[in-house]
Amino acid sequence: MEDDRPREAPDLALEMIGKQDLSTMSVADLKERILSLKAEIARCEVALGARDSTRSAAEKLFKL
Repeated sequence: MEDDRPREAPDLALEMIGKQDLSTMSVADLKERILSLKAEIARCEVALGARDSTRSAAEKLFKL
């Protein structure tokens, strides 16, 4: 049976992103960065939804 838990440590790139100096970035770069971050948030939300659906199905199965 496959385990759906992550097999590696979370990427530390998010910590580095939060420390970058935004004052050196152009408006276009900042807008592109925002779009990329929103896309990553959406991807994470989809993954969470899939995990919640799987957990709900498992809970219903074992409550029978």
